[in-house]
Amino acid sequence: MSYDSFIWLPLAAGLTLLGLVLSYLTYHRRGLRPALLGVAFSLLPIAAYLTGAIEMLWKVGVAIGQFATGFVFSPEKWAGIGVTGLAIALFLAAGGRQRRRAAREARKTARAQERTAAGGRADRAGLGAPDQTRALATRQEKTQVPAERARAATPAKPARRATTPADDDMKDIEDILRKRGI
Repeated sequence: MSYDSFIWLPLAAGLTLLGLVLSYLTYHRRGLRPALLGVAFSLLPIAAYLTGAIEMLWKVGVAIGQFATGFVFSPEKWAGIGVTGLAIALFLAAGGRQRRRAAREARKTARAQERTAAGGRADRAGLGAPDQTRALATRQEKTQVPAERARAATPAKPARRATTPADDDMKDIEDILRKRGI
């Protein structure tokens, strides 16, 4: 079936006339605005015929149909789909590796900053030396534990009171904080 075997002008003209009649009836029932919309839609079939858009759409439809029928029975086309799927999988894998690499480097930087903040020595590249940092941290823990035990064993001294009385506003604030447990 080809484009020339259809009689497109009478079909487009008939659709346009039918739409115009329905637009006239719409004007009497619902008003001017819906009728104008109906006229606009009614003029589209004849406009498509006069501009050649119907022939173009026919050719596009035929091309899609030929592609689909050739696609179903062609091993070459199925191989092309397989290669396309492989390409998409490789694109996704490359993007995932990039994100993982960025996350890994962010974790490395965070660990190095934690080591530096913990008092570890940092080498020239900005990364902490792990062995030296661990040894220093272990030594600090060993010296801190006896000191904390000694502090816990000695009774705490009572806090000194201010010699000058605080104003009434400060007493109110202290009372509010005390009530809230702060």
